[in-house]
Amino acid sequence: MTRHARNCTAGAVYTYHEKKKDAQASGYGTNFQRLGKDSVKNFDCCSLSLQPCHNPVITKDGYLFDKEVILEYIIAKKTEYSKKLKQFEKLKKKEQDDAANQIAGDMEKRVATFLKNENNIVSKPLDGFKAGESTPLLFHPTTECVIYLVLESSKSSISNMANGKDKVLPSFWTPGQSHQKAQLKAEKPDSTIYCPVSGKPLKVKDLIPVKFTPVNEEGKKSVFAKENRYMCAVTHDILSNSVPCAVLRPTGDVVTLECVEKLIRKDMLHPLTSKKLSEKDIIIMQRGGTGYALTNEKLEAKADRPALQA
Repeated sequence: MTRHARNCTAGAVYTYHEKKKDAQASGYGTNFQRLGKDSVKNFDCCSLSLQPCHNPVITKDGYLFDKEVILEYIIAKKTEYSKKLKQFEKLKKKEQDDAANQIAGDMEKRVATFLKNENNIVSKPLDGFKAGESTPLLFHPTTECVIYLVLESSKSSISNMANGKDKVLPSFWTPGQSHQKAQLKAEKPDSTIYCPVSGKPLKVKDLIPVKFTPVNEEGKKSVFAKENRYMCAVTHDILSNSVPCAVLRPTGDVVTLECVEKLIRKDMLHPLTSKKLSEKDIIIMQRGGTGYALTNEKLEAKADRPALQA
């Protein structure tokens, strides 16, 4: 029986408790840590640059971007598409040239085989038992001559470099003749630009301008330097990550979701312009996480480290 002590080393089994304790002390295993406030995007920050938006726009799915940043992203994607399209056209032309060369090569082989067979047919008697001579093939009754077939005098070689095969066999030190060289297939690139966050198709005309209502506070501080920067355009409640918000499409005003449920959805009228609204005109803003567990789902960071084996 082993010794029951704090630093017992006489046990025959490496227990789970000992393994977990050693992993924690030595730095092996996997770390799970909940993201803090500094790692979470604010509701008024761009989803790409993670900085406060100077000219905010929102997609129909509720993702906020800075107009300059999202336009640069779209231009970069269009440039990437044009490069891929040129590469596709180049590969397509190469495939067509290879197919034409293959057809021409097959035709040349067929012609060479035909001429070789025609040259092997002779009309004079030869000794068929000698190398390089011909043997009788058939008798033509009208011309009264025997057609002979010439026998090949060249000896067959077992070398894989004979008869011009040295130019056909692959070369492992030449990239163009290696077995492992994968032939690139011409695939036409997709011209659709997708949203970097939602992965859905994105167009410039779908970007909706957003108008935040700044908080009126005394002082010369910049709007971006304030902790409470914006408020609801209707109720003047302070907006933050813990307050669900929505954007009204016709004017771009940002209001709280509570204001939408209690005031706007009753008559479906814009509270500032009194114009009729529809469900498509109310865009729910996608916000960052908070300290509450039900606000967001993926707020846990995972870091893999070397595994400690028994």
